[in-house]
Amino acid sequence: MKSFYKIISIFIITLFASKVNAFDTIARSAMVVDQTTGTVLMSKDADLRVPPASMSKLMTLYMLFEALRDERIAMDTEFLVSEKATKIGGSTMFLREGERVSVRDLIQGIIVQSGNDACVTVAENLAGTETAFADQMTKRAIELGMNNSSFGNSTGWPDPLQRMSARDLVLIADLLIKDFPNYYPFFAQASFTWDGVKQNNRNPLLALGIGADGLKTGHTNEAGYGLVGSARQGNRRIIFMITGLETKAARANEAEKLANWAFRQFVIKDLFEKGAAITKAHVWLGEDKTINLVTEDKVSDLFPLGSLKGVNIEVNYKGPIEAPITKGDRLAILTIEIPGMGKSEHHLIASKNVASGSVFNRIATSAQLLGKNALNGQLWEK
Repeated sequence: MKSFYKIISIFIITLFASKVNAFDTIARSAMVVDQTTGTVLMSKDADLRVPPASMSKLMTLYMLFEALRDERIAMDTEFLVSEKATKIGGSTMFLREGERVSVRDLIQGIIVQSGNDACVTVAENLAGTETAFADQMTKRAIELGMNNSSFGNSTGWPDPLQRMSARDLVLIADLLIKDFPNYYPFFAQASFTWDGVKQNNRNPLLALGIGADGLKTGHTNEAGYGLVGSARQGNRRIIFMITGLETKAARANEAEKLANWAFRQFVIKDLFEKGAAITKAHVWLGEDKTINLVTEDKVSDLFPLGSLKGVNIEVNYKGPIEAPITKGDRLAILTIEIPGMGKSEHHLIASKNVASGSVFNRIATSAQLLGKNALNGQLWEK
């Protein structure tokens, strides 16, 4: 049997969609992603390797969370604090040399207090030395798809090797949320007290009531002020990164404006329920000549506000589809193209079982095909 790829333009529809009004950020580099749909809402020099400052602590935390997941350590495991850790400088948890601190407290010290001493303590206790840990961070980042990241330390302290891109920082934030939902609530913690010293979370969005629940700020003279943030409103979550702001106030204002823009200028619309029949496909040598292609899951997409004709929906499948067919088989791809927003793809599946036809049916179908081929040699695409 020869086959062909069939593309069916189902319909051109008018939905709540309009030309996207870009967010003109003053950040040096930035990126905003709608995590719910995977849609990139805004990107500015997102692959530029920039000094990440303390935002690179997200990678340190990911490595620590992996050690917990793999049961190499536990939350109550105590790490020994070295002299180097207490003398690192910068933001601190106020650890003392020689004391032992639980992993649970170190996590809070890194997230809430941005403690460089806590990061060095984690690095040394997991890898022996901070240098070895930084090498492991770089290797793991590449494995995770962060192709513009390298690390010279665990803290984000200025170092020629310490570089990450906005895209990579959004990616590690996405992974932290998805891979470690049990630890993610630490990022929304407002304050943490250690050794009698209470420090507040540096994330300026947490107290604004806009659904912000993470992740990490950063600042050095080289990097400027930056923030990797995430917020959830209703059925949507966004993740974003900005860096290179000149002041703490500018970072807070830009982050708030960007989050509001991402939530208020886009909306998720449900297009098809799970199991909705989209089109019919021809069946080859089966008891039935056609089969309904239905949605595998509920189909929703993200649209800019307003109205605009031109949202294109197509079905692409290789057919005719040879029997036997089992209900639930993935047979086609539903593609939705939104002007200015790109494409999304969704699986279409078989609505029922289709058994192979009888011998007589198969002979008759083959004869019919031979006749058509004789009349029209272009019936099949080679």
